[in-house]
Amino acid sequence: MSKANPKKPSGRALDQKRAGGHGPLITMSSKAVQAVDRFAWYSDQVRQYIFPITLSTPYTADFRSEVSALRLGVVQVAHFTFPPLQAARTARHIRHLDPESYQLGWIRRGGMGVTQLRNDAFIGTDDMVLFGTSHPLEADVRGEDVMAEVTVLRVPRSALSLPSAQADRLLARRLAPDGVSGSLLRQHVDTLVAHASGLGPAEVHRLGTITADLVACFVADRLDKAELVPPEARTTVLRAQINTFINHHLGDPELRPAAIAAHHHISLRSLHSLFQQEPATVAATIRRLRLERCRADLADPGMREQPIAALAARWGLLLPAEFSRAFKAAYGMSPGEYRAEAARLQQSARDHKPLCTRPQADPSGRRHDEGSPPQPATEPPGSRATPLVLG
Repeated sequence: MSKANPKKPSGRALDQKRAGGHGPLITMSSKAVQAVDRFAWYSDQVRQYIFPITLSTPYTADFRSEVSALRLGVVQVAHFTFPPLQAARTARHIRHLDPESYQLGWIRRGGMGVTQLRNDAFIGTDDMVLFGTSHPLEADVRGEDVMAEVTVLRVPRSALSLPSAQADRLLARRLAPDGVSGSLLRQHVDTLVAHASGLGPAEVHRLGTITADLVACFVADRLDKAELVPPEARTTVLRAQINTFINHHLGDPELRPAAIAAHHHISLRSLHSLFQQEPATVAATIRRLRLERCRADLADPGMREQPIAALAARWGLLLPAEFSRAFKAAYGMSPGEYRAEAARLQQSARDHKPLCTRPQADPSGRRHDEGSPPQPATEPPGSRATPLVLG
């Protein structure tokens, strides 16, 4: 008997509304097709954004799902929200189409049992797992009460910069995204999605290379084979690690290039050399990030009673006159003028708020601002999950 859909989660991985369809990020929902066609629609998306595979599920009557894909050159970041299902990639699929890539899955919600190359594991929430497109695969995404959420990084085998014989040892094994490489990779993925709408063509290609290097270092760390990673990939990871350190210590007035170099056990000259590939120098990057944090605080109604000098000091800017000059040079107005303008715009938005803000109910009693409730089962008792073969 077909089951009703599990409850849809609040959505913590990709901000669908904010991302929209702008830039290289594409967002899609099964709501755009009729209920009876939604499973087939989702299966087509899996075929396009992962690889040909056979899917089966007890939720064929109304398979509610969402898909987001961010293309970064040959690298791709995709996010899937869907009910429990089973997946199998066979030798026939591989003969039909093998993109010769690795897929690093990050389980955001739910759990997954996986089997590939004689490895068998259960991957829980917040764990990662590596798949290869050149070997048969079985996966069972579980969970009866919530929708599953999985982020998948697709990296061509040729771009991973690791020997396949080594990377294949990790297929279908639980990979905890901890340590420096795991933390950097997770933060990198979330940052990519948050700023996807503003990415230009040149930046997209650059970020694709960075993503592949971060995945290579993460995999190499799990193999305890850091020496397999090319020097340029290690440089990319070090640069990302330093940028993360800067973001976490912006409030420290002693955050200076010399301190950053000492913390990462490199020379000051090496630090400056690393930032030759960045849009600005180390010092300019620190100053820009601090000013951005101050601008956000100045526009925050909850911090309106805080003195401007205190907000600047919160981000390591201890000299009010110097802060004011830098802020005006960056944004065209003084900190006080910016705060007043932000307050004026916020008040104007409140004054022009529509009078009718409550959702109206239709004759059936369902609110228009709510999704359609799960439909009752329509398949006859004893019916089995319907497989859909792709490719």
